[in-house]
Amino acid sequence: MSFSAKIREEIGRITDSARHCNLAEAAALAATAGMKGESAAAEKLRGLTEKLFPAQADASSEIRQALRLDQAEDGSVYALLLKNSCCRRAYLRGMYLAVGSMSDPQRGYHMEFVCATEAQAAQLIEVLSGFEIRAGETTRKGKQVVYIKESESISEVLNIIGAHRALMEMENLRIVKDLRSTVNRRVNCDTANIQKMLSAAARQVEDIRYLMEHGGLGTLPEPLQEIAEVRLQHPDASLKDIGDLLDPPVGKSGVNHRLRKLSEIAEERRKQ
Repeated sequence: MSFSAKIREEIGRITDSARHCNLAEAAALAATAGMKGESAAAEKLRGLTEKLFPAQADASSEIRQALRLDQAEDGSVYALLLKNSCCRRAYLRGMYLAVGSMSDPQRGYHMEFVCATEAQAAQLIEVLSGFEIRAGETTRKGKQVVYIKESESISEVLNIIGAHRALMEMENLRIVKDLRSTVNRRVNCDTANIQKMLSAAARQVEDIRYLMEHGGLGTLPEPLQEIAEVRLQHPDASLKDIGDLLDPPVGKSGVNHRLRKLSEIAEERRKQ
Protein backbone atom coordinates (compact mmCIF):
# COMPACT_ATOMS: atom_id res chain seq x y z
CA MET A 1 0.00 0.00 0.00
CA SER A 2 1.32 3.42 -0.93
CA PHE A 3 1.92 6.07 1.72
CA SER A 4 -0.87 8.16 0.21
CA ALA A 5 -3.28 5.23 0.43
CA LYS A 6 -2.31 4.70 4.08
CA ILE A 7 -3.32 8.28 4.82
CA ARG A 8 -6.61 7.84 3.00
CA GLU A 9 -7.38 4.60 4.84
CA GLU A 10 -6.57 6.17 8.22
CA ILE A 11 -8.63 9.32 7.83
CA GLY A 12 -11.46 7.44 6.15
CA ARG A 13 -12.22 5.81 9.50
CA ILE A 14 -12.41 9.11 11.41
CA THR A 15 -15.89 10.24 12.44
CA ASP A 16 -16.63 13.56 14.10
CA SER A 17 -19.27 13.79 16.79
CA ALA A 18 -20.31 17.32 15.86
CA ARG A 19 -22.91 17.65 13.11
CA HIS A 20 -21.43 20.86 11.77
CA CYS A 21 -18.06 19.13 11.21
CA ASN A 22 -19.77 16.23 9.45
CA LEU A 23 -21.56 18.71 7.22
CA ALA A 24 -18.27 20.43 6.30
CA GLU A 25 -16.58 17.14 5.42
CA ALA A 26 -19.61 15.88 3.52
CA ALA A 27 -19.79 19.14 1.57
CA ALA A 28 -16.12 18.85 0.58
CA LEU A 29 -16.65 15.27 -0.55
CA ALA A 30 -19.86 16.04 -2.42
CA ALA A 31 -18.29 19.01 -4.19
CA THR A 32 -15.35 16.93 -5.39
CA ALA A 33 -16.18 13.22 -5.50
CA GLY A 34 -19.89 12.55 -5.38
CA MET A 35 -21.57 9.46 -3.93
CA LYS A 36 -21.16 7.13 -6.88
CA GLY A 37 -18.33 4.64 -7.19
CA GLU A 38 -16.32 2.57 -4.74
CA SER A 39 -13.62 5.06 -3.80
CA ALA A 40 -12.82 5.84 -0.18
CA ALA A 41 -14.28 9.31 -0.71
CA ALA A 42 -17.57 7.98 -2.06
CA GLU A 43 -17.86 5.44 0.75
CA LYS A 44 -17.15 8.12 3.35
CA LEU A 45 -19.73 10.44 1.81
CA ARG A 46 -22.40 7.72 1.81
CA GLY A 47 -21.63 7.01 5.47
CA LEU A 48 -21.87 10.70 6.39
CA THR A 49 -25.13 11.27 4.54
CA GLU A 50 -26.69 8.20 6.17
CA LYS A 51 -25.63 9.59 9.53
CA LEU A 52 -26.71 13.16 8.82
CA PHE A 53 -29.90 12.38 6.91
CA PRO A 54 -31.13 8.92 7.95
CA ALA A 55 -34.48 9.51 6.27
CA GLN A 56 -32.92 10.04 2.81
CA ALA A 57 -31.11 7.16 1.17
CA ASP A 58 -29.63 9.11 -1.73
CA ALA A 59 -28.25 12.56 -2.52
CA SER A 60 -31.70 14.12 -2.60
CA SER A 61 -32.54 17.78 -2.94
CA GLU A 62 -32.83 18.01 0.84
CA ILE A 63 -29.24 16.85 1.21
CA ARG A 64 -28.01 19.25 -1.45
CA GLN A 65 -29.85 22.04 0.32
CA ALA A 66 -28.36 21.13 3.70
CA LEU A 67 -24.86 21.07 2.21
CA ARG A 68 -25.59 24.33 0.33
CA LEU A 69 -24.30 22.75 -2.89
CA ASP A 70 -26.68 24.81 -5.03
CA GLN A 71 -25.27 28.00 -3.51
CA ALA A 72 -21.67 27.12 -4.43
CA GLU A 73 -21.86 25.67 -7.92
CA ASP A 74 -18.26 26.65 -8.74
CA GLY A 75 -16.90 23.62 -6.91
CA SER A 76 -16.28 25.40 -3.62
CA VAL A 77 -17.95 24.71 -0.28
CA TYR A 78 -20.52 27.08 1.17
CA ALA A 79 -18.48 29.49 3.32
CA LEU A 80 -20.69 29.30 6.42
CA LEU A 81 -20.00 25.55 6.66
CA LEU A 82 -16.35 26.45 7.28
CA LYS A 83 -17.02 28.98 10.01
CA ASN A 84 -15.33 26.99 12.81
CA SER A 85 -11.75 25.78 12.94
CA CYS A 86 -12.90 22.20 13.62
CA CYS A 87 -15.08 22.34 10.51
CA ARG A 88 -12.16 23.54 8.41
CA ARG A 89 -10.16 20.54 9.66
CA ALA A 90 -13.01 18.24 8.61
CA TYR A 91 -13.17 20.02 5.24
CA LEU A 92 -9.45 19.40 4.65
CA ARG A 93 -9.93 15.76 5.56
CA GLY A 94 -12.69 15.48 2.99
CA MET A 95 -10.60 17.25 0.36
CA TYR A 96 -7.70 14.88 0.87
CA LEU A 97 -9.98 11.83 0.69
CA ALA A 98 -11.46 13.05 -2.57
CA VAL A 99 -8.65 14.76 -4.48
CA GLY A 100 -5.51 14.58 -2.32
CA SER A 101 -2.37 12.50 -2.64
CA MET A 102 1.15 12.41 -1.24
CA SER A 103 4.47 11.08 -2.47
CA ASP A 104 6.48 8.46 -0.61
CA PRO A 105 8.43 10.47 2.02
CA GLN A 106 11.41 8.17 1.52
CA ARG A 107 11.82 9.72 -1.93
CA GLY A 108 10.71 13.28 -1.31
CA TYR A 109 8.05 15.54 0.17
CA HIS A 110 5.12 16.46 -2.04
CA MET A 111 1.42 16.68 -1.21
CA GLU A 112 -1.15 17.83 -3.71
CA PHE A 113 -4.88 18.32 -4.28
CA VAL A 114 -6.21 18.15 -7.84
CA CYS A 115 -9.11 20.58 -7.91
CA ALA A 116 -11.74 20.81 -10.64
CA THR A 117 -12.11 24.60 -10.63
CA GLU A 118 -10.16 27.72 -9.78
CA ALA A 119 -12.70 28.60 -7.07
CA GLN A 120 -12.23 25.20 -5.46
CA ALA A 121 -8.45 25.63 -5.47
CA ALA A 122 -8.69 29.19 -4.16
CA GLN A 123 -10.88 28.11 -1.25
CA LEU A 124 -8.52 25.26 -0.38
CA ILE A 125 -5.52 27.61 -0.40
CA GLU A 126 -7.43 30.05 1.80
CA VAL A 127 -8.29 27.36 4.35
CA LEU A 128 -4.69 26.12 4.40
CA SER A 129 -3.48 29.69 4.85
CA GLY A 130 -5.74 30.00 7.90
CA PHE A 131 -3.62 27.25 9.46
CA GLU A 132 -0.47 29.15 8.40
CA ILE A 133 0.30 26.62 5.69
CA ARG A 134 1.55 28.11 2.44
CA ALA A 135 0.58 26.20 -0.69
CA GLY A 136 1.45 26.68 -4.34
CA GLU A 137 -0.83 26.35 -7.34
CA THR A 138 -0.32 25.18 -10.91
CA THR A 139 -2.41 23.91 -13.83
CA ARG A 140 -2.16 20.33 -15.07
CA LYS A 141 -4.35 18.85 -17.80
CA GLY A 142 -7.01 21.48 -17.28
CA LYS A 143 -7.11 20.96 -13.50
CA GLN A 144 -5.97 23.32 -10.75
CA VAL A 145 -3.34 21.58 -8.63
CA VAL A 146 -2.69 22.90 -5.13
CA TYR A 147 0.61 21.57 -3.80
CA ILE A 148 2.77 21.65 -0.66
CA LYS A 149 6.46 20.75 -0.71
CA GLU A 150 7.81 21.78 2.71
CA SER A 151 8.03 18.77 5.01
CA GLU A 152 7.02 20.81 8.07
CA SER A 153 3.87 22.04 6.32
CA ILE A 154 2.98 18.55 5.15
CA SER A 155 3.40 17.28 8.71
CA GLU A 156 1.03 20.00 9.90
CA VAL A 157 -1.58 19.01 7.30
CA LEU A 158 -1.38 15.36 8.39
CA ASN A 159 -1.88 16.47 11.98
CA ILE A 160 -4.83 18.68 11.04
CA ILE A 161 -6.70 15.97 9.14
CA GLY A 162 -6.04 13.39 11.86
CA ALA A 163 -3.56 11.15 10.01
CA HIS A 164 -1.47 10.67 13.14
CA ARG A 165 -0.05 7.25 12.30
CA ALA A 166 1.05 8.47 8.89
CA LEU A 167 2.52 11.55 10.55
CA MET A 168 4.58 9.42 12.96
CA GLU A 169 5.82 7.24 10.11
CA MET A 170 6.82 10.31 8.11
CA GLU A 171 8.58 11.90 11.08
CA ASN A 172 10.52 8.71 11.76
CA LEU A 173 11.59 8.55 8.12
CA ARG A 174 12.58 12.20 8.21
CA ILE A 175 14.73 11.65 11.31
CA VAL A 176 16.50 8.77 9.58
CA LYS A 177 17.00 10.82 6.41
CA ASP A 178 18.33 13.81 8.34
CA LEU A 179 20.68 11.59 10.34
CA ARG A 180 21.92 9.89 7.18
CA SER A 181 22.43 13.26 5.52
CA THR A 182 24.38 14.55 8.53
CA VAL A 183 26.60 11.48 8.54
CA ASN A 184 27.23 11.81 4.80
CA ARG A 185 28.15 15.48 5.19
CA ARG A 186 30.59 14.66 7.97
CA VAL A 187 32.12 11.79 5.99
CA ASN A 188 32.48 14.01 2.93
CA CYS A 189 34.02 16.76 5.06
CA ASP A 190 36.44 14.32 6.71
CA THR A 191 37.36 12.87 3.31
CA ALA A 192 38.01 16.33 1.90
CA ASN A 193 40.17 17.23 4.91
CA ILE A 194 42.17 14.02 4.58
CA GLN A 195 42.71 14.61 0.88
CA LYS A 196 43.79 18.17 1.59
CA MET A 197 46.22 16.97 4.29
CA LEU A 198 47.71 14.30 2.02
CA SER A 199 48.14 16.76 -0.83
CA ALA A 200 49.91 19.22 1.46
CA ALA A 201 52.13 16.43 2.85
CA ALA A 202 53.05 15.31 -0.69
CA ARG A 203 54.11 18.84 -1.60
CA GLN A 204 56.18 19.10 1.59
CA VAL A 205 57.96 15.81 0.86
CA GLU A 206 58.64 16.98 -2.68
CA ASP A 207 60.16 20.25 -1.44
CA ILE A 208 62.32 18.45 1.15
CA ARG A 209 63.63 16.01 -1.46
CA TYR A 210 64.42 18.89 -3.79
CA LEU A 211 66.48 20.53 -1.09
CA MET A 212 68.27 17.24 -0.39
CA GLU A 213 69.05 16.66 -4.07
CA HIS A 214 70.44 20.15 -4.48
CA GLY A 215 72.51 20.16 -1.30
CA GLY A 216 70.44 22.77 0.46
CA LEU A 217 69.07 20.79 3.38
CA GLY A 218 72.37 20.50 5.34
CA THR A 219 72.79 24.28 5.42
CA LEU A 220 69.46 24.89 7.14
CA PRO A 221 68.95 25.47 10.87
CA GLU A 222 68.71 22.30 12.96
CA PRO A 223 64.93 22.66 13.72
CA LEU A 224 64.20 22.69 9.98
CA GLN A 225 66.48 19.72 9.33
CA GLU A 226 64.82 17.80 12.15
CA ILE A 227 61.28 18.38 10.92
CA ALA A 228 62.33 17.58 7.36
CA GLU A 229 63.65 14.21 8.52
CA VAL A 230 60.46 13.42 10.47
CA ARG A 231 58.25 14.39 7.52
CA LEU A 232 60.22 12.13 5.17
CA GLN A 233 59.92 9.23 7.63
CA HIS A 234 56.19 9.82 8.13
CA PRO A 235 54.79 11.21 4.84
CA ASP A 236 51.14 10.55 5.80
CA ALA A 237 51.30 11.83 9.39
CA SER A 238 49.20 14.79 10.52
CA LEU A 239 50.75 18.01 11.80
CA LYS A 240 49.89 17.00 15.36
CA ASP A 241 51.53 13.59 14.97
CA ILE A 242 54.68 15.16 13.52
CA GLY A 243 54.82 17.63 16.39
CA ASP A 244 54.58 14.78 18.91
CA LEU A 245 57.53 13.02 17.24
CA LEU A 246 59.84 16.01 17.66
CA ASP A 247 62.10 16.41 20.68
CA PRO A 248 60.91 18.46 22.40
CA PRO A 249 57.34 18.18 21.00
CA VAL A 250 56.02 21.12 18.98
CA GLY A 251 52.42 22.27 18.51
CA LYS A 252 50.54 22.18 15.20
CA SER A 253 51.14 25.86 14.48
CA GLY A 254 54.87 25.46 15.09
CA VAL A 255 55.07 22.40 12.82
CA ASN A 256 53.08 24.19 10.12
CA HIS A 257 55.39 27.21 10.37
CA ARG A 258 58.54 25.10 9.94
CA LEU A 259 57.17 23.09 7.04
CA ARG A 260 55.97 26.24 5.32
CA LYS A 261 59.44 27.72 5.80
CA LEU A 262 60.97 24.66 4.12
CA SER A 263 58.61 25.06 1.16
CA GLU A 264 59.50 28.76 0.85
CA ILE A 265 63.21 27.95 0.83
CA ALA A 266 62.70 25.22 -1.78
CA GLU A 267 60.77 27.62 -3.98
CA GLU A 268 63.51 30.23 -3.71
CA ARG A 269 66.12 27.62 -4.69
CA ARG A 270 64.04 26.61 -7.72
CA LYS A 271 63.93 30.22 -8.88
CA GLN A 272 67.70 30.49 -8.54
